[in-house]
Amino acid sequence: MPVKNRFAELLPEITAWRHDIHENPELLYEVHRTAAKVAGLLRDFDCDEVVEGIGRTGVVGVIRGRSDRAGRVIGLRADMDALPIIEQTGAAYASKNPGKMHACGHDGHTAMLLGAAKYLAETRNFDGTAVVIFQPAEEGGAGGRAMVEDGLMQRFGIQEVYGMHNMPGIPVGQFAIRPGAMMAAADQFDVKVTGKGGHAAKPHDCIDPVLVSAQIVVGIQSIASRTVDPLKEVVVSVCTVRTESDSYNVIPQTVTMKGTVRTLDPKVQDLVEARLKALVEGIASAHGAKAEIDYRRGYPVTMNAPEETAHAADVARAISGTCDMTIQPMMGAEDFSFMLNERPGAYIFTGNGDTAMVHHPAYNFDDNAIPFGSSWYAGMVEARMPAG
Repeated sequence: MPVKNRFAELLPEITAWRHDIHENPELLYEVHRTAAKVAGLLRDFDCDEVVEGIGRTGVVGVIRGRSDRAGRVIGLRADMDALPIIEQTGAAYASKNPGKMHACGHDGHTAMLLGAAKYLAETRNFDGTAVVIFQPAEEGGAGGRAMVEDGLMQRFGIQEVYGMHNMPGIPVGQFAIRPGAMMAAADQFDVKVTGKGGHAAKPHDCIDPVLVSAQIVVGIQSIASRTVDPLKEVVVSVCTVRTESDSYNVIPQTVTMKGTVRTLDPKVQDLVEARLKALVEGIASAHGAKAEIDYRRGYPVTMNAPEETAHAADVARAISGTCDMTIQPMMGAEDFSFMLNERPGAYIFTGNGDTAMVHHPAYNFDDNAIPFGSSWYAGMVEARMPAG
């Protein structure tokens, strides 16, 4: 199962879809143009069913094989949304929407899955049903959860689900995957520290919330260094600190902080949440201040099922001759995790070459990766549901 010749033939067409989507980026759930384009193409491919509006603006296409004796249903997912970044690629097809760009390659993911859908609808060389899933709002909007809550798995009878993401630093044409935790859970917290404001020349008459907040920032680093097993991965980061004053000589009344917690184990996630709350409140109390913390769970751990990971790696090896199974988990988050919590499946990386990292204004998806990604999507269907 090398790169399929059909995708070499389709490459100019798939690339044109990608460039059009790249030129017209949309954010979160407001992917109306992109979703309409996807739905229109799926109908042009003669998919057996095209459903819009799953998870608000998601699109699902159903492609039935030559037979359905096994009754198996495989889901394939791509994300459609862009990021609020000013593009600096200099590409001829650069964003026409100011302040928005496809800086994560979702335009490439969508185009590759569209290419696979066109091929699968043409050939139907499988025994079962392929469900192609085009998801909105991966970038912080939990579109994967929205589609799941809208009945995605039950409505289409999906039994296994697979997703893919491009990865700068991995050569084009190569793949990487691991069983178990692939990407981290991402939680958020807001802290408000209230002290007693006053003149900076009289700190003894104040309770300085800046000093308390500094102690909190330092203190919570003990969570990773002294609370969590050193063999378990965890990141606790305070990323924003603000006061209501910008004066040189005023001790403010309050300080607000925002941050993130990244974990790869649900038990560690529980431990970190409890310890973070205790430290924030305890440190503030020790200084005579008050602290309130709002802790919110975000995307869960992206957890690859062992058997499905092996299937995904087998297809990748058949295409490229190799598949890196030694890749370490990443502390970034991915809302495909909501789909993997509902059905067994796997999430794989495909190479984007030596490019800027995702979420950078100079990042661009490498069109040379398209035949490999489309071959993997289609290959998962043909390998998991071989024609009899």
